[in-house]
Amino acid sequence: MQYEFLKHFPKRMKNVGLYALLIQNSAQKTTWKQYGFLTLGEQMNLVFTVMLYIMEQSLKEEHCTMDDIGAYIDTVNTRHFRKNMSYDECRQLGDFVVNAALSNEGRAMYFEGFDFEENEYRSLHISYVANRIIYIDHEFKRTSYYLTDDGYNLLLSTLEIENNMKLTIHEMIFRMHLEKQSYDKAVDEIKNVFNLLRIQLQKIQEAMGKIRRNALNYSVKDYEEILLENLDTISDTKQKFQNYREMVKSRAQALEEENINVRRLSEKDEERLLHLRVIETYLNRTIDEHQKILNSHFDLKALYTKELETLTQMSLIRRFSFRTELYDKVLENPKTLENLDFFLRPLFNQDPDKVYNLNKAFLLQRPVRKRAEEDLSEELDFDEEEWMREQERLRREKLLRYEASLCRLLSYAGKTGEVSLLEISAAVKEREEERAQLIPNVEIFKEIMVELIKNQEIDIAVLARERSEFIQEAPGEFQLNEMLLHLVEEYPEFRDIQRVGAYRIEDGSVVTFEGVLNEDRVKKTVRCSNVLIRVSRGA
Repeated sequence: MQYEFLKHFPKRMKNVGLYALLIQNSAQKTTWKQYGFLTLGEQMNLVFTVMLYIMEQSLKEEHCTMDDIGAYIDTVNTRHFRKNMSYDECRQLGDFVVNAALSNEGRAMYFEGFDFEENEYRSLHISYVANRIIYIDHEFKRTSYYLTDDGYNLLLSTLEIENNMKLTIHEMIFRMHLEKQSYDKAVDEIKNVFNLLRIQLQKIQEAMGKIRRNALNYSVKDYEEILLENLDTISDTKQKFQNYREMVKSRAQALEEENINVRRLSEKDEERLLHLRVIETYLNRTIDEHQKILNSHFDLKALYTKELETLTQMSLIRRFSFRTELYDKVLENPKTLENLDFFLRPLFNQDPDKVYNLNKAFLLQRPVRKRAEEDLSEELDFDEEEWMREQERLRREKLLRYEASLCRLLSYAGKTGEVSLLEISAAVKEREEERAQLIPNVEIFKEIMVELIKNQEIDIAVLARERSEFIQEAPGEFQLNEMLLHLVEEYPEFRDIQRVGAYRIEDGSVVTFEGVLNEDRVKKTVRCSNVLIRVSRGA
């Protein structure tokens, strides 16, 4: 499936349908107006008030008949809604809410949700309340109502978990899914964790915007609330998410090595590997968001403190009237114009005149630490051009090792048209020089084999045509296609090669190269599955 986030779309639409059908059943009814509930808001408030009563009765395992619902609506209306309704009208309104708004007058309710995996719409059944027959005092037959699973889900979704608990709960569920290796579910949970962190960061940024516009419009209560939420978020330390990332990375690496060295992964294992990579991506983004929240938390505190201090300073500013304090005074005594600079100087923020302090002159003068550190610092001469030349030399040497290894593989395959790694291993066992060219180090040989297996069949003519049609810079690192084109064009013994293929041999055989050096010059033993390398030549 191309878009993995659409995988559980019908489940999401089921939650949407719980609200949509309820509003549809209520908004189109004119019966509400008979009881004074004119707006959609008033109607929805009463519907959920009745649903909460039915849920409470169900939780207490008590009966919930229409008489009980009518008496409940009458009590709530008398104390709160204050609509002009009698007890009989309250009972009739309860019957309307239960049987019309919640039960759709006995007709089954369905909401269409598109299933992107099956590429078709699915009819999602929705039911809010159900009923059963009861007998009161073993004599009177009555109907008692209770909530279905959909009704419970609807009500529970209207009262969210406290904000300071959401992140903890989703992180706990994510950890449980990782332990059970339910990676598809773990993907959903780490997305929820990331979304919560993103929401918290946006709240901080919005708060900072309000404070910059006018700190007086941002109450101390709002400031306290967002600070506490930040502290709860920051308390889930970054180290915890880093540990999760290392765990996910190690599991993904184990699956990749198993795919390359031991056996081909099944479809289920490939899906698990894909989920692990998605989880690792979101863990990286989660750690970044966590750091942004930590930085923004201190920025918010500094900004709010600064804005409040600025407002406090403004309240201490003494204001003068130019008419009475300046013009009139000058007209009364023109000689005051000589001292006009004392009045106008604060307006231009001029620095006060400096005076010589004799007390400072006779104090022991100590050197500034920064200047002392500068004196002790060692002057280094760094030649950037020389460094660049050295890096370019190392890069060319590495590419030459790739080229030599690929040449050896093509030479062995070109003799008979095809050759297996098992045959190559036997051929170079006693030839140290050829084996050193074939496997310069573990990392280079592994990268070449992975790229060959990944591409399976490579058409040299197609590669040459693609290169002629697109202008691109020379690659700085090893690229299999570019290297093959270079070998075919520069080496006469390879010029008639038309196709190069690499296929995994599924016979359970394992190829072993002993005493191979890695990049750290440590000897290793390389074990990998047998691979057939085939070369097709032209006329």
